[in-house]
Amino acid sequence: MKTTGFWLLASVMIVLGHSGCHSQLENNSGGMGPSAKNKSDLGPSAPAIHTISSNFNRIVVVRLKHGTDLLDGLNKAVKKERIKNAVILSGMGSLTSYHVHSVDNTTFPTKNVFFKAEAPQDLLNVNGYVIDGRVHAHITFSDEEKALGGHLEPGTSVFTFVIITLGVLEEDASLRRFDDWKW
Repeated sequence: MKTTGFWLLASVMIVLGHSGCHSQLENNSGGMGPSAKNKSDLGPSAPAIHTISSNFNRIVVVRLKHGTDLLDGLNKAVKKERIKNAVILSGMGSLTSYHVHSVDNTTFPTKNVFFKAEAPQDLLNVNGYVIDGRVHAHITFSDEEKALGGHLEPGTSVFTFVIITLGVLEEDASLRRFDDWKW
């Protein structure tokens, strides 16, 4: 079985090499948009699938203490660490208040509905991106009855602590327009 798999892979690579597809594989765009190594103008409209490839340049772990605004603290950490583009890999902790929004319709332009309350919450997850130095984060949190989540807004306050891990992308990796719904 292993031998058959090897020869199948070798045959596919030979076919790709003769069909000219290897250039798409080498620049890692696969015809789906520019890669980090092959920057081109992103143009006025997005391709159906757009990818970039990058390694993590470094990992930054951020700890926020009691009373800190979660979004403001994350923005300050990004600025302090001079982070341009990153992936929010994880986050956890506890909150005394939350403020998030989520979409409230299925047509453009989007309409948002906001949820805000002062109540003890476990922060289950923080995820999202840093795009050109701007934090775009989503959170999931819960109390003893339910879990909620949405786009992080100012007014979400840390209770005991919050720890967030960021994977900082290489300098030439651009996430520009990734969260632009009009693109």
